[in-house]
Amino acid sequence: MTGAIIGDIAGSRFEFNNHLNTEFQLFTDDCAFTDDTVCTIAVADALLKGISFEASLQYWCRKYPHPKGGYGGSFAGWVHSSSPQPYNSFGNGSAMRVSPCAWWSNDLGEVLRYARMSAKCTHNHPEGIRGASVIADCIYQARHDCCSKETIKNIAVKEYRYNLDMTCDSIRKTNTFNETCQVTVPQAIVCFLESSDFESAIRLAVSIGGDSDTIAAITGSIAEAFYGIPENIKSAALRYLPQEFISVLSKFDAKNTNDNSI
Repeated sequence: MTGAIIGDIAGSRFEFNNHLNTEFQLFTDDCAFTDDTVCTIAVADALLKGISFEASLQYWCRKYPHPKGGYGGSFAGWVHSSSPQPYNSFGNGSAMRVSPCAWWSNDLGEVLRYARMSAKCTHNHPEGIRGASVIADCIYQARHDCCSKETIKNIAVKEYRYNLDMTCDSIRKTNTFNETCQVTVPQAIVCFLESSDFESAIRLAVSIGGDSDTIAAITGSIAEAFYGIPENIKSAALRYLPQEFISVLSKFDAKNTNDNSI
C-alpha cells in the first residue's frame, strides 16, 4: 500500500494543474498527502485492529479533516454523519484506498471479500465495487513472482470487463478530469502495463493528466506489488507523512512479512 501513498504524494501537485509528460521532479515542497493517503491508512488500520472499514474511515478522516485537495462533497458528508450510509458512489475512492486488502491474505477469495467490504460502506454502486475488486485482484496477482503483465491484463479484461485497448499516449491526448472508476481504473492499469519499473509507472500515471494523484495512487499500488519500491523513493515520500501514518505502515508491513509471504 506504500506504492499507493507514493503515487498520491507525487501526483498531488498536478491534480488541478496537469503535467502532460513524464519529466518532472517526483517530490517538491508543493507535494503533500491527500485524502487518498488518509483513506488508505484507514483501510489498513481497520484490518490491523479488526474493526469496520466504516469506523476506521470516519476516525481517520475526522482526525485529518483538511488534506491537500480536501474530500469530495458526498464523502465529506458521510465522514461527519452520525449514521453513515453508503451513497451509491462509483467514484475512484474505492479503488485508490483498497490496496491494503490485497496484501492482507494469501487467499484471493478473502482478498476480494475485504475489497468489496472496503468499498461498500460508501461506494456500493456496482462500478465502485468493481473498481475496488479489480485493483485488489491485480495487486494480488502482481505479488506472485511468476505472474506476468499479460496475466494481469487478461484478468482485468476477461473477468472484470474493462477495456484496456488504449495507450498512455492516446489517453494523454484527450484526457479530462474524471473521478469515476469506469474511466480512471482502466487508465491506471494501462499506466502500469506500459511501465518498466516503479518510478516509470508513477511518471506515466501523472503524465496522462486527469485526476493525477488518484490515478498515480492506483497505478502505484499495482506497481509496488510487481516491481517493489526503490528505497530512495520510499524514504523521500515518508517524509511527508505524520508519524502515526508511518506507524500504521510499519505495523502493516510487519504483519504482512510475518504472515503473508507468497
